[in-house]
Amino acid sequence: MTARIDASAVIHPAACVEDGATVGPGARIGAFAYVGPEVVLGAGVELRPQAHVTGDTHIGEGSVVFPFAVIGEVPQDLKFGGERTSLRIGARNRIREHATMHVGTAGGGGVTRIGDDGLFMAGSHVAHDCIVGDRVVLVNHAGLAGHVQVGDDAIVGGMAGIHQWVRIGQGAMIGALAKVSRDVLPFGLVDGPGATLEGMNLVGLRRRGASRAEIAALREAFETLARGEGAFGERAAALPEGQGALLDALRAFVLAETDRHYLTARG
Repeated sequence: MTARIDASAVIHPAACVEDGATVGPGARIGAFAYVGPEVVLGAGVELRPQAHVTGDTHIGEGSVVFPFAVIGEVPQDLKFGGERTSLRIGARNRIREHATMHVGTAGGGGVTRIGDDGLFMAGSHVAHDCIVGDRVVLVNHAGLAGHVQVGDDAIVGGMAGIHQWVRIGQGAMIGALAKVSRDVLPFGLVDGPGATLEGMNLVGLRRRGASRAEIAALREAFETLARGEGAFGERAAALPEGQGALLDALRAFVLAETDRHYLTARG
């Protein structure tokens, strides 16, 4: 099977595009870049020189993969037995130097998914079976272990490590060097190596246009979850419904099924 290369794609003579690969309109592949036989590159995708893309990997239109990034390799999971799994990356992502993203495992659903418009800085890592939303930023050398879920607009700071199966809620901000082993509430602000929930990501909320009333409702909900009466599940169930999309998102997150405890603010 020959590669399916659109006539408008530009491929450097020193690049390697394996038979079977699909290269979309306007794609650009630099010198010494590698494209595996199951890879699909969408329209306008750019692989900078020496980028490496392999496995059953689809990269959405307008994404850029920088030199020495390794995308679609097998998981770093000793249980992985060579089963057919995949990686799906959305549109307009920027995947910087030495970043790594791996395909899924059969035990984790088989697919690692990345949303649209993300920035994955140098040395960052997305492990097998992660689900990453839109407009997510992983700062330099931040790492997501297997099965992590990251909501839209979240930021994971430099050299922060997210433990397997942890959920990071939408709009959350994880500070540099944090070691996160508990679920992080949507719009939460986490800081320090011990990963303490310091409060809300007010800067992120204001940037997305949240009103004072919405922020006040979220603040009250955070207080209820941290210091309200009863067990955490009872406090979560007591959060009001129908008072705006942000509060509804927080309530849905804390009522969803999880194997982890939650980070809550210090008393």
